[in-house]
Amino acid sequence: MKTMTCNQLNGACDIEFHADTFNEIAEMSKKHAMEMFQKGDEAHLAAMHKMQELMKSPDAMKEWFENKRKEFDSLP
Repeated sequence: MKTMTCNQLNGACDIEFHADTFNEIAEMSKKHAMEMFQKGDEAHLAAMHKMQELMKSPDAMKEWFENKRKEFDSLP
């Protein structure tokens, strides 16, 4: 089991996600982001805006995703 924080995934807080695979972590992060969006959390909304900008470039988004996957894989 590995741990990454919201911040490590370009989020806005220190909540920890624990999972065996990066895909599981990504899903947890996505669910957390939706909860924060629904609450109107300003810090998370700003982080989401940055991610939306990144998503405008498929290559940049793919690179970000692969880098985060590598970071996850390198965790103990």
